[in-house]
Amino acid sequence: MTVCQLTELTWAELRAAADTSIALLPVGSQEQHGGHLPLGTDRLLADAVVEQALSKLDPAGPHIVRLPTLPYGFSPHHAFAAAITVSAQTLIDILGEIVDSVVRCGFRRMMIVNGHGGNDESVRLAVKQAALRHDIAIAAANYWSVGDPGRSPGHAGAFETSLMLAVDPALVRPPSWDNAPEPPPLFENPPYPGVLAERHGEWERVGGVTDDARGATAEAGEQLLAARAAELAAAITAFDRATAESHGTASPRADNAENAEKGH
Repeated sequence: MTVCQLTELTWAELRAAADTSIALLPVGSQEQHGGHLPLGTDRLLADAVVEQALSKLDPAGPHIVRLPTLPYGFSPHHAFAAAITVSAQTLIDILGEIVDSVVRCGFRRMMIVNGHGGNDESVRLAVKQAALRHDIAIAAANYWSVGDPGRSPGHAGAFETSLMLAVDPALVRPPSWDNAPEPPPLFENPPYPGVLAERHGEWERVGGVTDDARGATAEAGEQLLAARAAELAAAITAFDRATAESHGTASPRADNAENAEKGH
């Protein structure tokens, strides 16, 4: 297993690595996270989970070329306070053009790690469209729910605040409210399971925060970070194994296992 940073490679080194590597692209956002977390929370947490996940990969596992994190996402629902946002279609187009460039560089496998809930639909659509345009294997995962698709982390609440206390506590300010939002936001508490429910002005009504962050701790954040990174590392490894033969050279582990069977 090798992990290379795209920005540190020459073009020739990139071309040499592309055929057997997975291009990994984290995606974040710049948006309000209440009065206590910075606008770059989603990018910072995506980076932290990705970096720890890459450190957990088996030395005999997949080769990774890590692309710079895309810092902007789809966040118009946070513009009531502050957000630097692109439209959903623009995000789809940006991701599509990045994929097109990655393919032209020689990659045949790619994974997108998303750090912002508002990006989810655009990321999924970009992945589906890319697989129609190119002979590649491409995957996407939300860092908070990979391995646990039912997980809902909330926004600027206990989950993200605990993670930020573990990742960069100097950026965490004291929560600026007395009580958790009441009633809870409709989009976090739909009237019936499986129903998507939205209501105009709901984000502003709850102050951009979905749950009480006052119980957040760095210790809880460290546990969350380790668990999320372990799940992402497992997902990367599984994607590598599932696609190595069809869209890449088999991983060193697979080669070693084959040699052992042959008595080499």
